[in-house]
Amino acid sequence: MISVTDKAKEKIIALRKEEGKVDYNNVRVLVKGGGCSGLMYDLNFDDEIKPADQIFEDKGIKILVDKKSLLYLLGTTLDFSDGLNGKGFQFINPNASRTCGCGESFAV
Repeated sequence: MISVTDKAKEKIIALRKEEGKVDYNNVRVLVKGGGCSGLMYDLNFDDEIKPADQIFEDKGIKILVDKKSLLYLLGTTLDFSDGLNGKGFQFINPNASRTCGCGESFAV
């Protein structure tokens, strides 16, 4: 399961409107190689559901995850912070053994 905080939900809805993607009902979360810790998160709007996708829904937000990324993301919570320590989406991932200072990359 991948969950979404209330702040992340609000920001996703706002971004849909800002980017003119109001018809996009899904958010795709990917893990790909890169970053200072070896793996990076990628988050975008996507309305194409692929046959191997896992679909999670929390607070009305549908999250699409491919099978490979799912191994790294199970139990993750998507949050949004706009505080002094940084602004943006944050992944609270119990599978990460270490993360970089910016929070955009991780290792398992």
